[in-house]
Amino acid sequence: MPADTALLEFEEQDMSTTTAATGGTFFKRLGGVISGACAADREAGRTPIRRNSRRVGSCEASFWHGTSRQEVQRILRAAQRYELEGKKPGRRNGPLGGVALELLTLFANLVSFKTGRLDPSLDWITSKLKRSRDAVVRAMKALRDHGFLDWLRRFEPTPNEGRGPQVKQVSNAYRMLAPKRALALLGRWASRPALPEDEGREQADRSAMEAEFKATLDLSSYATFQCGDSPLGKALAQLGKSIDLRESAKRTESLATSYSYATS
Repeated sequence: MPADTALLEFEEQDMSTTTAATGGTFFKRLGGVISGACAADREAGRTPIRRNSRRVGSCEASFWHGTSRQEVQRILRAAQRYELEGKKPGRRNGPLGGVALELLTLFANLVSFKTGRLDPSLDWITSKLKRSRDAVVRAMKALRDHGFLDWLRRFEPTPNEGRGPQVKQVSNAYRMLAPKRALALLGRWASRPALPEDEGREQADRSAMEAEFKATLDLSSYATFQCGDSPLGKALAQLGKSIDLRESAKRTESLATSYSYATS
């Protein structure tokens, strides 16, 4: 029962405080009102974040590392070989699955070689792969279980004031890996570079993918993507966040003004 409803019912009772207190009813009802109010406060202040989440900007420096095109290609080749070697006769997929290989290829085209930054949202991933959310989540789990992918859950503060949620969940930070058992399957081909004739087309695909992803970022995320966790990147990210908040406030004010004119 909501706190205000319980209090109203209590006030409407036809009994004196002395009589209610003598029978214990007064204190029981008062305790119910207080308990309801505390529960409402806890519900309003509950933080909608997942377990083991880290604050954005506090964990990426030691998690992400610069990489190279050759290293990313080596991870892809290792995953493909691992999938082929682990596939049992008569089965459609190996230990990773086709969606997992698609996901790893997408990440290879998106990861920043300079900083290692890789944090697309789950909605963006599903839209690019044209796969269901469940299929992508299963693919991520398979890649992590077999050592090809790792991630950190993250949250960030919200501009809410008062009793609303003070933080919100944001996209994970991802990191591509190459397990030793998979690299061993490549043998002498482990360090072989990609074919020169494929380089131009691959670079064009990567540039297009990167440009499309950048278009989805706000100013703060864009600054961090370009400059990483350097002092300059952090300063530009903070500036971008301030601009985004200011523009958001302007849009909210504009909508409120338009609504007032429409209803007047």
